[in-house]
Amino acid sequence: MKQDTEKKYNSIEKAIRILLEFKEEKPDWGVRELSQELGFSPATVQRILQTLKASDFVDQDPQSRQYFLGNVFYRFIQTLNSSTRINRAARRYMGTVATQTRETIHLNIVDGEDRICISTMESTRNLRAGMPMGHRSPLYAGASAKCLLAFSPPDFIKNYMEEISIKAITDNTISNLNTLEKELKTIRAQGYAVSLGERTQGLGSISAPVLDHTGTVQASLSLALPEIRFSDPDHLKSCVSILVEAAGSFSSAMGFIP
Repeated sequence: MKQDTEKKYNSIEKAIRILLEFKEEKPDWGVRELSQELGFSPATVQRILQTLKASDFVDQDPQSRQYFLGNVFYRFIQTLNSSTRINRAARRYMGTVATQTRETIHLNIVDGEDRICISTMESTRNLRAGMPMGHRSPLYAGASAKCLLAFSPPDFIKNYMEEISIKAITDNTISNLNTLEKELKTIRAQGYAVSLGERTQGLGSISAPVLDHTGTVQASLSLALPEIRFSDPDHLKSCVSILVEAAGSFSSAMGFIP
């Protein structure tokens, strides 16, 4: 069976499949467990890993012998961050919001059934909320994710709601579809999303959509802030106003006409 699986892929496809197994929830792999996971022979996995290691795509712990992603990917992140159109366009608006709110701001897009952070500017405050680039979350959890889902095309939302299996991340995560549907309607009506502790306890979030000339959501601009400042009604109101205005200007720059 393993041999049949291996025959389906050429060497490049095997290398890609191996690299794709290095995920946030499983960042380290041994040769034999990776072999079992993919159905490739240990010899094949070992050979490909050694080739990838020679170019810094993976590295290896000398004691555990486990493999993990190499430093070469930092170069890709910098390239993506500087060359992607929406990233380039976003920096101006992110900088404005970061200066005016002094909170962490991040840019997010839909990737499959997840929200993924593709750019971030951290708060300069001593007490701040972080949002690392590349961080993922399901589209039902957190303001940035719910904002993207709420402003997605109706067919996408319908299919997502039919297929999703909600798994609570914290006690505050929305736990059923009816509640989620009502929340999405509220977000569309008010033009932004808020959440508190849906992904991480003690972390609040505000998010507004970035729309293109067709009215299709391209990204969400989001603020992450500690609960103590999220719970300050004046600060929250100010942050919402600044963020929504910036997202509206960003949308206009993308060709959106209200």
